[in-house]
Amino acid sequence: MTTELPVTAAPGEDHRGRGILLVLLAAVFFSTSGSLGKPAMVAGMTPEQVAAIRIGGAGLLLAAGTAILAPRSLRVRRGEWPMLLAYGLLGVAGTQLMYFIATDRIPVGIAILLEFMSPVLIALWVRVVRRTRLPGALWGGIALAMAGLALVAQVWQGAVLDALGLLAGLGAAVCSAGYFLIGERAVARRDPLGLVTWGMVIGAVIVGALAPPWTVHWSLAARSVPFGPWTPPVWLLLAALVLAPTVISYLLGISALRHLPASVASVLGLVEPVATAAFAWALLGESLAWPQAFGALLLLAGAYVVQRKSAGIT
Repeated sequence: MTTELPVTAAPGEDHRGRGILLVLLAAVFFSTSGSLGKPAMVAGMTPEQVAAIRIGGAGLLLAAGTAILAPRSLRVRRGEWPMLLAYGLLGVAGTQLMYFIATDRIPVGIAILLEFMSPVLIALWVRVVRRTRLPGALWGGIALAMAGLALVAQVWQGAVLDALGLLAGLGAAVCSAGYFLIGERAVARRDPLGLVTWGMVIGAVIVGALAPPWTVHWSLAARSVPFGPWTPPVWLLLAALVLAPTVISYLLGISALRHLPASVASVLGLVEPVATAAFAWALLGESLAWPQAFGALLLLAGAYVVQRKSAGIT
């Protein structure tokens, strides 16, 4: 993305409230991806295959639905292609692929912490590139949220760090920052539905090239797996993975950027790992230690501070 679009005016309080609600709902929906996708990997699918099914299924669903219900949203002006390609590459495909590479080589907690450093990168972008002065309390809120995230992720577990894994984790943070920054600018010209549809289709092509559909053992989708008190088939969980933490969450998240600056939305999005831990505890039986609970409180407190001190930032 090389062309800067005009920055919209600061949203009003009513719009900010709507944006906060949308980004929090998006984070909650995003947080279900681990609980929905892990049973498929336990059944024998690779993380790359699950990601390809998730993004490919969402791309097909959005493309078909948009073509029928809102075909005008799919129209693309010549100058919009670089932005759409950047959004699909970074915001959709890059974030997930970099995260999968990181978790394969370094402890999951550290990988999560690296990916969710995106609010710091966004704040630096706003300060250095846009030359917008940020309140000191906002930086303090980001630091508090990052400290809480470190506790939630339990980054002290596992001492073996791999250089490629660390680079992939940082790459996931850059891609996540791109998701917010590119999305914030893109919704000034495109409606959220068209943006997410094209981004998902482009992301599906990229991920599909790395994990082609013919490499998936589709018979695994018929297996029943434990999921909380139920034992649903893998295909049902994959369908939910396509719908809830992909189609719905991306639409909610990109719509929130019409009402909130990226620097605020990215910090509020930090509630995702907290919700992820809660869903993993409730549905997968994964334990939640007291430092994680305390970290969740710190993270939410930091997000609250950022939200309160960010009025007027664009």
